[in-house]
Amino acid sequence: MTEVAPVRRKAGRPTREQAEARHEELLDTAMELFLEHGYELATIEMIATRVNMTKRTVYARYPDKASLFLAAVRRGIERQVVPPEVLASFDNGDPAETLEAVARLRIGQMMTPNGLRLQRVINAESYRFPEIFVSNYTLSAGPVVDFVAGVLERAAAAGKLVPTNYQQAARAFTSMTIGGQTRAIVAGRPPTQEQIDERVSFTVRLLLEGLLPR
Repeated sequence: MTEVAPVRRKAGRPTREQAEARHEELLDTAMELFLEHGYELATIEMIATRVNMTKRTVYARYPDKASLFLAAVRRGIERQVVPPEVLASFDNGDPAETLEAVARLRIGQMMTPNGLRLQRVINAESYRFPEIFVSNYTLSAGPVVDFVAGVLERAAAAGKLVPTNYQQAARAFTSMTIGGQTRAIVAGRPPTQEQIDERVSFTVRLLLEGLLPR
């Protein structure tokens, strides 16, 4: 009986999913190397080698290092965006519980590899690329501030809090509950979960007690 040799499939173009996965790998690797070496010392060749691509392949997508850097940072920012439906699910009518849930979520995001890497890159390179700071606020932090402002405004309308500048109060909330913890995390001194719970509860209570009707 004659043995039939298996038919080999010709190597074809990668699927859309494969191409997208490679692109994401490129951006993740670029972020790692920009953080590891700094923008000035990281090169397209270094990034291409690490991800096993040719420089020509990288340049086909990004004409220069700056455009690759901005795309990598934007991907990092987009991965930190909290979907509106997730924020809405936290709003149970109790302002304190709602704000504490939001704060814990955002602090938890900052403690992930992507969150930590992103914040360190923004801290290091926003003087050179101020647009990354703006993008981070517009896409990621800003919607959280708007949500918190809405929570405070609805609580005031229900008579639970006094009317105030809700946007200013929301920014104070993010600065007190999230900003301070972020600085410690980026500095390599991440708080324990017990410390997070204690600090979040204290700062939320401090904010809301200042807005109680008198």
